[in-house]
Amino acid sequence: MQAIEALLRRYSPRALKEPAPDDAALALILESATRAPDHGRLRPWRFIVIKSEARAQFGELLADHLRRAKASVSDEACERERLKAFRAPLIVAVAAIVAPDGKIPEIEQTLSAGCAAQNMLHAAFALGFNAVWKTGGAAYDDQVKVALGLESKDALVGFLYMGTDEDGPGSLPRPDWRKFTQEWPPTR
Repeated sequence: MQAIEALLRRYSPRALKEPAPDDAALALILESATRAPDHGRLRPWRFIVIKSEARAQFGELLADHLRRAKASVSDEACERERLKAFRAPLIVAVAAIVAPDGKIPEIEQTLSAGCAAQNMLHAAFALGFNAVWKTGGAAYDDQVKVALGLESKDALVGFLYMGTDEDGPGSLPRPDWRKFTQEWPPTR
């Protein structure tokens, strides 16, 4: 698939199933992530791969976060949260290991990790898979970060759920780029 085709056709799937990217495809996806813009060559990205049985542990982490975040939560809500780990056969948590005292602003380090995540979404699509980027409260929780091997100062930019799309792109209209674009200086 040509790069421009992947950029113009990629969409966020509603549901993902097996097969997930195999080890060779995942290596290409992760390598594409390291081509993200990186001011200062800090290489702030970290990728935590969650697959197979580890998804159950990740589900428990999500459910534990929900129990801590809400004073009163039903067993059904905890189970729904736990099952989020099974939205796809493979999950990659994408983080920025932020160096707060350097010359590169923290926002640029976080944006670099966001660009790495975007590269992975497009690489998965170009390889015949698909992926969706999710966050939620757990992505901003210090205990979740620590459980994933990060520090509280780090930015967990999201969870990329990867697999094979079940339904196709759906019928949502694509936005018209013209609605988001203006020339400068403005003409009168």
